[in-house]
Amino acid sequence: MLDVCLLGSGGMMPLPYRWLTSLMMRYNGSSILIDCGEGTQIAIREKGWSFKPIDVVCFTHYHGDHISGLPGLLLTMGNAERHEPLTLIGPRGLERVVNALRVIAPELPFELKFIEISGNEETFQFEGYRIKAFKVNHNILCYGYTMEIDRAGRFDPVKAEEQKIPKAYWGRLQKGEIITEPESNKTYTPEMVLGPQRKGIKLTYCTDTRPVQSIVENAKNSDLFICEGMYGEKDKEAKAREHKHMTFYEAAELAKAAEVKELWLTHYSPSLTRPEEYMDEVEKIFKNAKAGKDRKSIELQFE
Repeated sequence: MLDVCLLGSGGMMPLPYRWLTSLMMRYNGSSILIDCGEGTQIAIREKGWSFKPIDVVCFTHYHGDHISGLPGLLLTMGNAERHEPLTLIGPRGLERVVNALRVIAPELPFELKFIEISGNEETFQFEGYRIKAFKVNHNILCYGYTMEIDRAGRFDPVKAEEQKIPKAYWGRLQKGEIITEPESNKTYTPEMVLGPQRKGIKLTYCTDTRPVQSIVENAKNSDLFICEGMYGEKDKEAKAREHKHMTFYEAAELAKAAEVKELWLTHYSPSLTRPEEYMDEVEKIFKNAKAGKDRKSIELQFE
């Protein structure tokens, strides 16, 4: 199960009822944050979640509405007596940008590990899940992200017995461990006792971009696609193109092309006070589209 919370759904500047861009996910005791706009700490508190288990923070790009909440978050994590390292992932210049922000948070009781993305795509493997960054099209270097959790095949005791695998090894093999017997030097692998790999969980997040094919390719068959919808008004299409943002309808076309299960719109313009008013037209393009809002949450389950 993957817990997902859209902490902040606003773009450009925070509003009294809308914090800036941030997404938080929880899986197997670990928390992952994508972007950290102003108000992220407050949104986490309002949700009732904790700062301490955050292991990874990914940044789409370094405009202020996506990273301005980081120094305060780091200070709060330090004050909570965190000592485990924190991994930060982002475009080129990550370490320089974060260290500049840390002028107001110079001393932390934990290490920061910087991973700067190189090239158009890069995949990072963590305990139980992986994160893939893919380049999109904004007016500065910007990336979208997918998070995938694989699911192993079902344990098959008949296969295990046919191959005379000792029962003492069954549980370890089921967990993915490779076992070599010291006496016989015989090796047992998980594939020997597991059926075909089952469908896992996939989430895709992208914001601050024009529609590009890389989004469709990387969002393909996602269980949840969270995508920028800067403007719902039809007369803002030219403005979206000029500033390299997206309209609701362009995001819906991407969701349709990628055949995702569900679309949440986010990163609204401050002028867009009631995004739900435009959803009837959006749903004509992609039926399972939702207007995201602060603290909108879902539990993504394995089939």
